[in-house]
Amino acid sequence: MTENFLRGEFIGLKAKVLDSKDGSLKGIEGIIIDETKNMMVIETPKGIKKVAKNIAIFEIDGHSIDGKKIRYRPEERIGKIK
Repeated sequence: MTENFLRGEFIGLKAKVLDSKDGSLKGIEGIIIDETKNMMVIETPKGIKKVAKNIAIFEIDGHSIDGKKIRYRPEERIGKIK
């Protein structure tokens, strides 16, 4: 995985929750429609789900990402992820 991917825009990409401390979130799949510092908002066939970044591991567009590593506002990721 490249750092450039982590610095990019996630809204509009496919996402899946691979693992989570909250078992009910595991397996959620859909399109990222919003992102904040602490949350990913995913539109699924069953509705909109909010997933806390710090408790989940995501697969975004084929890349496995620990949510703790991207716990920044989207506009801040460019400068903070090295």
